[in-house]
Amino acid sequence: MIGILIISHGNLGDSLIHCANHVMGRKSPYLTHLSITIQDDPDVVMPRALELVRELDQGDGVLVLSDICGATPCNIASRLISSGKVECLAGVNLPMLIRALTYRNESLGVVGEKALAGGKEGVMRLDPGLQNAI
Repeated sequence: MIGILIISHGNLGDSLIHCANHVMGRKSPYLTHLSITIQDDPDVVMPRALELVRELDQGDGVLVLSDICGATPCNIASRLISSGKVECLAGVNLPMLIRALTYRNESLGVVGEKALAGGKEGVMRLDPGLQNAI
């Protein structure tokens, strides 16, 4: 099973996990977050991030999801990347997380691709006529 670590600003990761557990109907194992604040020094946070990756890795790898590409959480996440062991995606959203949880028994590469597709496909403009179709 692929472990999943969300590294994000403030409480975003905790909120995403709470929402995902609600949608999935259960608490997901090997899923946690690391909250980053404006006061956090990336070099000081890095040992905790590495520790979380070790705790989450059950032998199949860890998918790290961060919020904004180029921001501190993503910069920390990018330092965790290890070919075949730790992959990182930026721009985390709830559809991305749900897709990662749904396919987490596949290989790390497959989970990363499914999560990326879920994140992209989950963002759309709603048509005013849609309300009658639902």
